[in-house]
Amino acid sequence: MSESLKIAIIGDYNFTYNSHQATNLSLDHAADFLDVQLNYYWLRPNEVIKHKPVYLEGFDGFIFSPGPYQNIFYLNGIIRTVINLKLPTLITGEAFKGFIEVLVQLHNLHNSNEKLISENLVSGNRFEKITIIPETKNCIQLYDNISNIELSSSRYSLYPQLISSLKNEIIKIEAWNQFDEPEILSLQSHPFFVACGFCPQISSTREIPHPLIYTLLKSILLEKDEILS
Repeated sequence: MSESLKIAIIGDYNFTYNSHQATNLSLDHAADFLDVQLNYYWLRPNEVIKHKPVYLEGFDGFIFSPGPYQNIFYLNGIIRTVINLKLPTLITGEAFKGFIEVLVQLHNLHNSNEKLISENLVSGNRFEKITIIPETKNCIQLYDNISNIELSSSRYSLYPQLISSLKNEIIKIEAWNQFDEPEILSLQSHPFFVACGFCPQISSTREIPHPLIYTLLKSILLEKDEILS
């Protein structure tokens, strides 16, 4: 193994949550597949917020856990900081809503305090099947050899005027779901910043690492190679 990566997992870790254990395992799957040494660290938002932004610069990339989060205000502050760092980032699950809220603030998209994103449409402590409908060439390739059925404990509806304001210049809609809602987004101004409402960690296996997790690590490797070259 010639490479060593340092990943920050943003989330309130709880070993009883399957999605949190799956986050660790999915990173292991992708690291084994890429034959890289990976060190990952769970960082609680209420602890990260006490540090200066330079603290996060010590990591090669970030993954935001599916949730739940104890303090959404802290979460959104960290998302804003990470966007500015320009390091490879994957947002999953509940943090998807925080990502949208940060974009609304950054680009002043508020409209007379009108609500632009729904509350969680998945009720109770359960997972819902989400059908991924890839939109872009890159996303179509990601799902070329795996099932497009994902599991999610969080689903949010974005109001049409918000989607219209965000897409093209701010975000790219990589994929939709069966409810005609954006399900995978990427930032136009960022080398690799992807947000998905579902939990890709759960469907990852050692034989077939989830392509979003794999691509996150691959993006980190490519960036490190560019810095060294």
